Amino acid sequence: MTIESTVNIFQLTEGFTIDILENMKKTNLPVEEKILRFAQAHIKFRTSDVVSGLGGQYSRPYVSQKINLLHKKGFLARAGSGAHVHYALPSKADALVNRIHRRVRNIELKEHEVMEDLIGKTPFLTDLKENLSSIFDYAFSEMLNNAIEHSRSKWIEVSVEENETYLTFIIRDFGIGVFRSVMGKRKLKSALAAIQDLLKGKVTTQPQSHSGEGIFFTSKVADTFTLESYGYQLEINTEIKDIFVGEVKSIKGTKVTFKISLKSNRHLNEVFRAYQSEPDSYAFDKTEVHIRLYKMGTVHISRSQARRVLVGLEKFKKVVLDFDRVPAVGQAFVDEVFRVFIQKHPKIELKPINTNEAVKFMIRRVGVPKIV
Repeated sequence: MTIESTVNIFQLTEGFTIDILENMKKTNLPVEEKILRFAQAHIKFRTSDVVSGLGGQYSRPYVSQKINLLHKKGFLARAGSGAHVHYALPSKADALVNRIHRRVRNIELKEHEVMEDLIGKTPFLTDLKENLSSIFDYAFSEMLNNAIEHSRSKWIEVSVEENETYLTFIIRDFGIGVFRSVMGKRKLKSALAAIQDLLKGKVTTQPQSHSGEGIFFTSKVADTFTLESYGYQLEINTEIKDIFVGEVKSIKGTKVTFKISLKSNRHLNEVFRAYQSEPDSYAFDKTEVHIRLYKMGTVHISRSQARRVLVGLEKFKKVVLDFDRVPAVGQAFVDEVFRVFIQKHPKIELKPINTNEAVKFMIRRVGVPKIV
């Protein structure tokens, strides 16, 4: 039987079972026909899958040579490079799409329509685990909506990619820039001040129509989440539980990069619940503040620094103050946070964590006896 006749039979035959594949190992069929039978039984595959599927009868270099020959003759489609090369029958070539890019005009643009277009043309998005699918839908929609409604950009670029390990999406606009937008609306003096406010959550430049929760929760459901805009970058890495802020090569507008492991067991609802002060309250009323992002030099000493920390926290019922890598604090700073603020907002719980002995000493002086 020739390769051509084998393909014609495949066009009339439904998928093969594991038993048929097992029997195929014992036949004397040419290896090319065995590869095509394997291809018919699978949506897509790698060379190593064929080697394993044929019981190790043939070496990897030999199987690779035969697969490449079938690809050159048009019997197999191929996508990817290096260790990420996948093959499929031409009739299943859509399954090989692992990256899609779109440039769309921001006129009456709707995020759900963009998502439907992407999902319709990228089969890997329909094969995601349920928890990853809900995370992708939420995060992509929130970030695209931000670009549509806040950026003032005429064009928006979106791309989605899956490799062996991660699902990644990038949304890029060419507008005002996220940090500059927050600076202007909130009358802040620096991009760092805008970043500080964004990290707290509930920050929006359109309070009438937006809750300001999108960036906050999107950064929490990602493994790594990055915002780049006009020379500044914010990266939040939930895998190592750290935040990085720095200056980078300037780009116009805003670039959002979202990355999550395909093996992630994170659930969207669990992330939401982590920022509820009480179970099943369904309210975003808990947040966390990384104190080291507010320092002047190496020490947090002034009331003005403390007031920057406290901006917007009256919207929450519980606030975790993370003093990780903060070597010392001044009396004025501590007094403003743990006495003055609490007197004004007695129903708000402030919880300091990751405090060294020097910081604990200063906090205890203003009447907070139990701290972590």
